[in-house]
Amino acid sequence: MAGAAHGAKETELHGLLCGFVFRPGEPGREIDANQAVYLMQEDDDSEHFLWLHLNLAHASCERWMRSNLALPETFFETLREGSRSTRIEHTDAALLAVVNDVVFSFGRVSSEVSTLWACARRRLLVSARLHPLQSVDTLRSSVKRGERFDSTVELLIHLLGDQGDLLTQVVRETTLHVDRIEDQLLSQRLGVNRAELSTLRRALVRLQRLLALEPGSLLRLLNRPPEWLREQDMRQLRAATEEFAVIINDLTALVERIKLLQEEIAAKLTEDNNRTLFTLTVVTVLALPINIIAGFFGMNVGGIPLADDPNGFWVLVALVFTFTVLAGRWAFRKRGDY
Repeated sequence: MAGAAHGAKETELHGLLCGFVFRPGEPGREIDANQAVYLMQEDDDSEHFLWLHLNLAHASCERWMRSNLALPETFFETLREGSRSTRIEHTDAALLAVVNDVVFSFGRVSSEVSTLWACARRRLLVSARLHPLQSVDTLRSSVKRGERFDSTVELLIHLLGDQGDLLTQVVRETTLHVDRIEDQLLSQRLGVNRAELSTLRRALVRLQRLLALEPGSLLRLLNRPPEWLREQDMRQLRAATEEFAVIINDLTALVERIKLLQEEIAAKLTEDNNRTLFTLTVVTVLALPINIIAGFFGMNVGGIPLADDPNGFWVLVALVFTFTVLAGRWAFRKRGDY
């Protein structure tokens, strides 16, 4: 019990969230920070490999990685750079991956996006993050369930696949929202759809910008792969990125669909506004003759016609009615021109 408590304390101290060691044909076995350092010091010909997942929020995390994991300096430079574009590249005989993923929030899919940095060698996969992520939690659950992995690249590919599954879920849920809004649009019930569509579009565009894999990064990796990368790993990596590209295309198509719905809603609102303005114009035109005639006959001057005629009132009513009919015909004829 004391040894387990000490291992947990060491893990918490160095920011190691979870660690697993994998051997051929066996499921992963959980290890602590001390065991990870010991296994890394073994002969390079050993068949086992490790996955270490760390929390960059711990102050000693980066120092511990520098002291014990022999990671390339490019990895630490990537941790500090401002660019968060998703990519996989070959550097210093290692695979360097920058993956943007949805923040894990107690089992719920969040719209917040955070970054995961990963470095893969033949015997070691290191992943580091600042906030809990959905895909990492899914991968860790798969390992704990006994799923077997043969290389560090398979773990990385599984991570990309989990991210793709999460994106598929986001696209599916958003599509349901868009379908409902489209049905309301067809039934002439606009409601607050414009604001909802704008919110969905902003979220999807942000996901598309941050999660889309840089097309050039995979091409550079396939042209100049590390020597330890197996042909099977290359095929799986190519298939995973192609599948991910299909999901991104679905996301792009959904964004375009939302854009078209926004344009259609805007056109309908413009048409409603034009109809309202036309109604006001017709009312103004119809009231124009009686206002003009009332203005003339309201002048306190001499010589007002029909002042002494007993039928003058009805003459004026007939005159106003005639002018009103003529003005109404002119207004509706103008409407037909448009």
